[in-house]
Amino acid sequence: MVVQMPQEASLPKTSLNNDLYPERVGHWLQNKIQPARHNEWLSKYNPATGKLLTEIARGQKEDAAIAIDIAVQAYPTWSQTSVIRRAEILRNAALLIQNRQDEIATIVSLETGKSKKDALGEVGAAIEMGYFVAGEGRRFYGKTTTSGVPNRTAMIVRQSLGPCALIIAANTPAANVAWKVFPALLCGNTAILKASEDTPYSAVWFAQILQEAGLPEGVLSVLQGDGEEVGAPLVESEQLPLVSFTGSVPVGRWIAKTGGARLAKVCLELGGKNALVVCDDADLDTAVDAAVLSAFSNAGQRCASGSRVILFESIADQFTELMLKKTKALKLGFADSDDLGAVINENQLNHMLTAVSQAVTEGATLLCGGKRLDGGHYQNGYYLEPTILVNVSPSATISNSELFGPITCLYRVQNLEEAIQLNNNSPFGLTAAIHTQSIHRAEVFQQRSQTGVVSINGPTYGSEPHLPFGGLRQSGNGFREAGGEAMDVYSDWKTIYTRHDPNQI
Repeated sequence: MVVQMPQEASLPKTSLNNDLYPERVGHWLQNKIQPARHNEWLSKYNPATGKLLTEIARGQKEDAAIAIDIAVQAYPTWSQTSVIRRAEILRNAALLIQNRQDEIATIVSLETGKSKKDALGEVGAAIEMGYFVAGEGRRFYGKTTTSGVPNRTAMIVRQSLGPCALIIAANTPAANVAWKVFPALLCGNTAILKASEDTPYSAVWFAQILQEAGLPEGVLSVLQGDGEEVGAPLVESEQLPLVSFTGSVPVGRWIAKTGGARLAKVCLELGGKNALVVCDDADLDTAVDAAVLSAFSNAGQRCASGSRVILFESIADQFTELMLKKTKALKLGFADSDDLGAVINENQLNHMLTAVSQAVTEGATLLCGGKRLDGGHYQNGYYLEPTILVNVSPSATISNSELFGPITCLYRVQNLEEAIQLNNNSPFGLTAAIHTQSIHRAEVFQQRSQTGVVSINGPTYGSEPHLPFGGLRQSGNGFREAGGEAMDVYSDWKTIYTRHDPNQI
């Protein structure tokens, strides 16, 4: 394993000596940063160094109640604001983010432990989402149609839902905020964003940008703190008709049950265990590049990461050798020259180490990785070596659990039929990829892959802002975010009939 870190002088600074990042991060309520009601704080550490980065407000039920009241009061005026005006504000925000992308990328890098280069990449995706959603303000299409009743016309228009709860994950905080906040606001809803405890300030920064762009007071609030303490009250509130959540399956199940019990609209994006299939006619160099990027970029912290690589038996040995060589050459750190950074927190790191150890106990073979890097520049940071496992049973725990880290398993099959069966034999169904030079194999695979996204001769990730993203089974509950389909999450349809009397002209 090649390990390379920047010099001490360029290490990310803590809040104590970095003017860009505050020593404390509070809620964003009524266009102001505010402490929690009980003035309690939680510690947030820089994943790259393990050093204290900031303290975040420890929100609780009382803070959620305040945010809900603010959202309810702001809703009537915002929902009646022209969709064109709402879109103008979002476009202004996207322009501001573009002009200040270096600033937010620095914040994302500090919070996540990823390089500035990688942070800029996800900020770019957030900017594009802003522009796309703003454009939807001019394409806020409904339908006109015929009526079976004489002298009656019919049309269908979108209508807002009300105050919404938006709960995001920490893996790509800039993009995650954009994917939920922009369409929610465009559709005329007010929103309460529950920031991840691991990426608190990036959410507040976005709220400040939207204020500068012209967003009225109270339309967007940001809450900080533990999900059980401040997020759960949002899900339980009868005043919030929509909950949109990105995160783990267990939490998603609870949200579906709790929100469903009060007949709220619930949108869930819950992750994946995504397969990349390599056929015996594939370009192996291209396939190896795609597999390594899918498995290890962003430290494997993608819901669309390639955590299962399915290999035709005839090329499995050669592919494994090539992938192992490329993986061992990866550089860990947060410099732009590095390939992947730290995982988001120490608890997550320990969970991954336990999962790898359990897999080996159950019979898997560890080809590389599986250890925490420590000492020197890695001291106290949350770094996991890129990890490859073989001889893993498809029924093993690690084959069916999303680990959200730089860990992948290699499997062998005899033919395309076995590859398709193994791809679909998963509790998840988010993305899949196939590498082949045969259009026939590619077409059969994309037709039979039980996933929401299929990539042919590419990585398992890389969905674009103007296209829908989501999956089947435990990957979600049927809704799609991003693309024009996001409007179906954050709005509902209203059918309007107009009766006229030709005798009255």
